Amino acid sequence: MAAMKPRTGDGPMEVTKEGRGIIMRVPLEGGGRLVVELTPAEATELAEALDGVVG
Repeated sequence: MAAMKPRTGDGPMEVTKEGRGIIMRVPLEGGGRLVVELTPAEATELAEALDGVVG
């Protein structure tokens, strides 16, 4: 049986490249993580959209 890890959102945001995709793990309030797989084009589009909001 695998070890159980606590499901908390306390960790940092992580972005890794796996194969051709980009995996983004975002901690959530209340615990857990949102895991999103993006293509490089989608990651670029997301970066531009965030830059437009954040500056």
